[in-house]
Amino acid sequence: MTEAASRLPVSRLGGPDARTVAKIDLGLSRRYAAERRFRAYGLAAVTIAICFLLVLFGSIVSKGYTAFQQTRVTMMVDFEPSIIAPDGDRSPKAIMSGNAFRFDDLIAASLQKTLEIDPNDEDGLYDALDLLSKGSTPMLRSMIANDPSLIGTKRTVDFYATGDVDAFVKGTIRADVPESQRLIKDKHIVLIDKLKTEGALHLAFNTGLFTNGASTRPETAGVGVALVGSLYMMLVVLVLSLPLGVAGSIYLEEFAPKNRWTDVIEVNINNLAAVPSIVYGLLGLAVFINFAHLPRSASLVGGLVLTLTTLPTIIITTRAALKAVPPSIREAGLGVGASKMQTVFHHVLPLAMPGVLTGTIIGLAHALGETAPLLMIGMKAFIVEYPATPFDPATALPTQIYMWATEPERAFTERTSAAIIVLLAFLLAMNSIAIILRRAFERRW
Repeated sequence: MTEAASRLPVSRLGGPDARTVAKIDLGLSRRYAAERRFRAYGLAAVTIAICFLLVLFGSIVSKGYTAFQQTRVTMMVDFEPSIIAPDGDRSPKAIMSGNAFRFDDLIAASLQKTLEIDPNDEDGLYDALDLLSKGSTPMLRSMIANDPSLIGTKRTVDFYATGDVDAFVKGTIRADVPESQRLIKDKHIVLIDKLKTEGALHLAFNTGLFTNGASTRPETAGVGVALVGSLYMMLVVLVLSLPLGVAGSIYLEEFAPKNRWTDVIEVNINNLAAVPSIVYGLLGLAVFINFAHLPRSASLVGGLVLTLTTLPTIIITTRAALKAVPPSIREAGLGVGASKMQTVFHHVLPLAMPGVLTGTIIGLAHALGETAPLLMIGMKAFIVEYPATPFDPATALPTQIYMWATEPERAFTERTSAAIIVLLAFLLAMNSIAIILRRAFERRW
């Protein structure tokens, strides 16, 4: 027994005395209490985060779910040939270039019959017309131009109600509020109730939210053009960022010599991943638009800018996936006579593929939600027509959300939240695909 051990207090049975045992028990109880407090802090942090997340999603859903339904007025329309084509020319070109007041007359006649308005009551007819969207006339004109066989027939047509009528029907605008403080007047409420009684006014699924383009009228505004623009941009990002990112990662991780220059490249790649995205927008504006003279507000330019923002993320995640492959895989490949390239592409890369795909899809999801660089290259333009190619003017979901959020009309508030829901659904789908692909390609050793 050493001299230090001989000085420890011991009991008669040879073990530590009661004072030592008490100190040990006190120390253990303190450690256990600290562990319990740490767990409580962690649980509280997670609970608070979940609560904030629920509040965020609850706010978005509560404001946006109503946009997936739209108030419509169903009426029987008499496509009178003498009104639509008085000169007998029923070609689509003649219909689209004709006087728009002819189609206003068709709508007015239908409203007059539906609400049984006196033909001499012009004020009553104008009040009824106030219930319909200003987009009803171009909608009816396009319908006839696309199908001239409608001329001379009677068909039931669904017209959009105005945003204020839609808000009233959904309960956003209340009837118990004084008339001077609401956008719907009492005379309009009477007509709305009459349309409900006739079964002509109803809520239907808002297909226009997914098919229409930009519009100054909330009831006819949709994210269709933005969806196509985002799709084109994601295709450009995928085609460029995946091969470039994977090739750069393989070279840096497997083939590049370890010297000062590769260290500088690695540090810069890590720094680029932290650069604010608006800087990439300025770079795209200077290089792709001002220098290369690519079309402004085109999906191609947006895809190129988002490729620059995504590349650092893909390179970092791909290198991490390559590093995770055990060195024994490389040694085994080289040991059986495979070259360095054969070992990397036939053995290492397939095993790293789950991480590569996960990083790529996460990078694409991050690019899909970017707004600042797209604003810098002009992708907040008012685009009504669908882009046929990536070179055509287009907009994207994030910029569409930004533009709707700045509109003063109340009806655009629910459109903004609905667009956010659509964007979150796409992001959730992309992350789900990443999980599925990771599990499908995952290999254990």
